[in-house]
Amino acid sequence: MLRLYFPFLSSPGSENTELQILALLLSLGYFLFDMAWCVYFQTEGPVMLAHHTLSILGIVCALGMGESGIEACAVLFGSEITNPLLQARWFLKQMGRYDSLSGDLVDLLFITLFASVRIGVGGRMLYCELVSPKPKLVMKVGGVAIYALSCVFMVDIACFACRKTRTKYRRWQEQQKLNNANGHIG
Repeated sequence: MLRLYFPFLSSPGSENTELQILALLLSLGYFLFDMAWCVYFQTEGPVMLAHHTLSILGIVCALGMGESGIEACAVLFGSEITNPLLQARWFLKQMGRYDSLSGDLVDLLFITLFASVRIGVGGRMLYCELVSPKPKLVMKVGGVAIYALSCVFMVDIACFACRKTRTKYRRWQEQQKLNNANGHIG
């Protein structure tokens, strides 16, 4: 049953399929372009550059060895599934609508998806990768590295969520004080 729904959990280290090779090649092009963009325009910090570097190395290893494409594709999917929410957040900021219910929903969905997919499913994937005798050591080490990086991202995200929640709570308290001072209840 596990193999049917989640083959990346049950067959790590298997030979790459043509579709996996295509997905890896397209992803490699994306990461090379995005890495060049980030370096040239200095838009990202060291953690994001490490994410790009590890992704590029993982893709190159999976393509070069001709195996572990299933795990590489699953990791890429899990790593990039939250990207549309980051883009939505950027667009909301550009339109001046980030400090709204929409911005809160995008952030909440991002945090939930990141924690469940990258930390939850990613942790299960890493366990399967490490206990399986089939994947090469380089892929196991790469899996540990990318998961550790996800944990660093998760700490940053948790800190952001705490700051945002505290700020919103303070604003709410100030509004309540203002309402009470003006004779309004509630």
